[in-house]
Amino acid sequence: MSDQPSLRENLRRLVDVQQGMAFLYRHLPWTHRLMQGLWFALQALLAASVAYGLGLLLHTQQAFWAAITAIAVTQQTYLDTRSSSRDQLIGALVGGVAGFGTTLLLGEQYSAYAVAIVVAITGCWLLGVGSAGRLSGTTTTIIMLVPHTGSFWLIALTRVGEVALGIVCSLAVVMLAERVQRRWVHPGD
Repeated sequence: MSDQPSLRENLRRLVDVQQGMAFLYRHLPWTHRLMQGLWFALQALLAASVAYGLGLLLHTQQAFWAAITAIAVTQQTYLDTRSSSRDQLIGALVGGVAGFGTTLLLGEQYSAYAVAIVVAITGCWLLGVGSAGRLSGTTTTIIMLVPHTGSFWLIALTRVGEVALGIVCSLAVVMLAERVQRRWVHPGD
């Protein structure tokens, strides 16, 4: 017989801790919430700025997608940012493949777009990452509905590249921010 708590008990404890943390956060003084918000905003701004600047240096077609992705995936912790980034990257890849493949098979028309959205979202669920489904739908929409010049496969590949660039920048900024914050909170370590 094991002295370890059951999975159900561990999950109950985790929910209790999460609810307790949410309660504490809601009851922080407004000045502390302001500082947390400013810190988070600074991280998002820095990640977006670096992503956009690198996108311009790399001559991507629309570098603002890298900045948008950096803002979208930036979270308060590195682990949360990594998880959000994984969903974003999988969503972009699945959406890019669905949009490109459907356009090859059915052409550039609304019915092809409708099929691509269903394929992209369902594909994410089949891969076990349903959380990436809405992101794959967004990528499919960007690829298929945003006016573009050039070959379709290049548009899809460029969008995925811009997403990856935004992700890398966000991960780097959040990792650096966590180190700075750790040093500030625990200066003797």
